[in-house]
Amino acid sequence: MSYTRFQLVNPKYSDKERQTCTRELATRPTSLATMRSHKEGASKFQPSDELVTAINIAIAVHAPLLLTGEPGTGKTQVAHYLAWYFGIEDNLFRLDVRSTTTVNDLLYRFDTVAYFHAAQDQSRRGEKLDRGEFIDRGPLWLAFETERPAIVLIDEIDKATRDFPNDLLNVLDQHQFAVPDLPHEDNQIPVRKLPEGKAPPIVVITSNSERRLPEPFLRRCVFHHIEFTEDILKKAVQAHIGSFPNLDSDVIDIALYRFMELRRRPLRKKPATAEFLVWLSVLSALGGINKRHVREPKLRDLPALATMVKDRDDLSKL
Repeated sequence: MSYTRFQLVNPKYSDKERQTCTRELATRPTSLATMRSHKEGASKFQPSDELVTAINIAIAVHAPLLLTGEPGTGKTQVAHYLAWYFGIEDNLFRLDVRSTTTVNDLLYRFDTVAYFHAAQDQSRRGEKLDRGEFIDRGPLWLAFETERPAIVLIDEIDKATRDFPNDLLNVLDQHQFAVPDLPHEDNQIPVRKLPEGKAPPIVVITSNSERRLPEPFLRRCVFHHIEFTEDILKKAVQAHIGSFPNLDSDVIDIALYRFMELRRRPLRKKPATAEFLVWLSVLSALGGINKRHVREPKLRDLPALATMVKDRDDLSKL
């Protein structure tokens, strides 16, 4: 991609300033990737004391950790932070929940189409197909098979049907599940279970609180709500301070104030931590940004506003 063609700067800046921004962005892709990648940013996550307590309780009692909060508060990042903290990054297994997701997606998927094509394959005529070849193991199955501890992330559970949370708990409580698609005889359906002596995987479940979850599900989870606060922003800035080499502390403080001012507006999609960090990175890349550039403009005229406001109706409100 050519950075000289796609200029992430306001046209009011001079050619020299635009060239400076281009060079900064081109030479600092790693810091931007760290902000946008859960895995890369795991080591910089700063959990609150209350969140640490909830994590410890969930691990101690082998209960799912349910995290709620608005998008961008770091719910998904918690699972990646735990994987980094325990040194088990390769043992993090994720299920992104959609409206069509069922509990089977957590366990395994039988590839019916591939099985049908194999059965019609003339080169395999007369061959007895092994149904196990057509099974894709899901996050929980993979977590059971690891030698080391594992983490299962079930992201945005509030998108699923209402039955999904309760079906999910039945599987997590039993630490085993049937696999009727595997070959079996005498009506003995194969079962996959957690090996004896192995600790259950740490299960992190996130929800954007778009709808209320069933009461039985809530009762059996350890719950923590991540509130978006200025303190969260300040900790995130300190963790990524090396990504803003051209911004002094006064500019960052004013930027934080303007950002919170923006969030107080009745926006449909309020920017959160990730947007703030990217905004600071772009301001730093512009070069020559001082307090006046951030303090004086109206909200709609803030430099690099597109990194924070990403909805047309919200732009109209500003």
